[in-house]
Amino acid sequence: MAQLVFGMNQSLDGYVDHMAFGPGPTLFRHFIEQTRGLAGSVYGRRMYEVMRYWDEDRPEWGAAERDFATAWRSQPKWVVSRTLKSVGPNATLVANDLEATIRKLKAELDGRIDVAGPDLARSLTDLGLIDEYQIYLHPVVIGSGKPFFAGPRPPLRLKASERMDGDVIRLEYVPA
Repeated sequence: MAQLVFGMNQSLDGYVDHMAFGPGPTLFRHFIEQTRGLAGSVYGRRMYEVMRYWDEDRPEWGAAERDFATAWRSQPKWVVSRTLKSVGPNATLVANDLEATIRKLKAELDGRIDVAGPDLARSLTDLGLIDEYQIYLHPVVIGSGKPFFAGPRPPLRLKASERMDGDVIRLEYVPA
């Protein structure tokens, strides 16, 4: 049975914004290795559109960016959207019955399935489907943006913590 994990970089004041801050080299390498080991990822529309950046090679990329792109392209993706009509390579559009689709994925796959996007994570949290939350806490304050928890924070229990890259700490929580 697969485990559904929602994890993102977060500022000290609770926001996720890939344009305001990002991972350093060590943390980026962690994300590459993590992505290689995924059973797949479930994306909300907006986060999927952000991640489509990795679909085409860019001349300015170094080795790490090429490694991440390769890992990202090879994993299966499920994109939850009522507005998209099609999705890119190695992706499946989920337009209806989110709960049944995710329950089926969890039952049929082994390993970790990443959840990408706070709004999608809220829907899956409300359905009781997220098994773990991973916050990569960065020592920055950005003051506004999209919060990690799009709704009320669910009751959580700290499972583990780890210093990752410089001053970034990964916090792993499970539903309490």
